[in-house]
Amino acid sequence: MPPSDATGAASIGKSVQIRGEVKGSEDLLVDGLVEGTITLTESRLTIGPNARVKANVSARDVVILGALVGDITATGRVELRSGANILGDVKAARLSIEENAIFSGKVDLVQNGAAPAAATTQPGALQGAS
Repeated sequence: MPPSDATGAASIGKSVQIRGEVKGSEDLLVDGLVEGTITLTESRLTIGPNARVKANVSARDVVILGALVGDITATGRVELRSGANILGDVKAARLSIEENAIFSGKVDLVQNGAAPAAATTQPGALQGAS
């Protein structure tokens, strides 16, 4: 059953397999197999509980309930819901991880697509203080 926040989105059903590039400008629910890349720069990507995705994904918001192997880039929020299993790096403005979600990778929280300058100077300042 699709999550309520994905209502009205285009969908890739659980019996569908796609290998290659998926691009679009509307919200998308993936509940099948996708291998390659998914690019929805101004839309929400929802990876459903039955999904098996091996792809680098880029979207405004990404909600994951299933399995993803690949890197995630979001200009907005990434939500790892209960039951999600992610192996890859996350770069986003906001990240939420629910209990029982599995995540293995690095996190880079950025604002407006750029890393804050303080993050690059802070470690040197701390070393000089000790």
